[in-house]
Amino acid sequence: MKNIFAVYGASGFGREVMPIARNYLVSNEINFHELLFIDDGLAGTVINGHRVLSFDQFYAIKADEKSVCLAIANSKIRESLFNKLTSAGIIHWSIKAENSVILDECVIGENMILAPFTTITSNVQIGKSFHSNVYSYVAHDCVIGDFATFAPSVKCNGNVLIGDHAYIGTGAIIKQGKLGKPLKIGAGAVIAAGAVVTKNVSEGVTVFGNPAVLLTKENMKRMR
Repeated sequence: MKNIFAVYGASGFGREVMPIARNYLVSNEINFHELLFIDDGLAGTVINGHRVLSFDQFYAIKADEKSVCLAIANSKIRESLFNKLTSAGIIHWSIKAENSVILDECVIGENMILAPFTTITSNVQIGKSFHSNVYSYVAHDCVIGDFATFAPSVKCNGNVLIGDHAYIGTGAIIKQGKLGKPLKIGAGAVIAAGAVVTKNVSEGVTVFGNPAVLLTKENMKRMR
């Protein structure tokens, strides 16, 4: 049986994900013919020992199964490519670092990436194509939407509700919500690096600082 696996995206994040993907296949004794990158802009090259193909070149390969994980930082592009893979009948592949941890009764959508030292505790629900970078955690009873992204060292405490396409920046801390009254971060919201979120964040806005406030010119001046 000929199985082909690929990491979609050969830029910085994709190059970080590739060794995790390789280790995942080997440690789980998954049979594969080749592991490669998909990246239209770099097709025809070899990066860190792996061939880079365009999507059309990858699609043209004859194989029994093709599995792809999306290492694309931009969540809107990630969603578009997710739908493209689905339409093409390609398997959505999730990659989990060997030292990442998932505890009891968690439900996580397909095509996720859990980088090294990620911890997801108990009774967590996460949607499609979630990215969790190194040293991040999601605590109990959190619900996270589709195509959400955690940068390194995000601390998401319990009873937090995060909408689709939200981006949580490096080192951000999200205060724990209450049972039946979760702290809410709206769809498409951006939490800046180092922010400490203590109250709800509306859809599509950017917040920064400790405690986190809306990113406006006036607030930026106050924080200087």
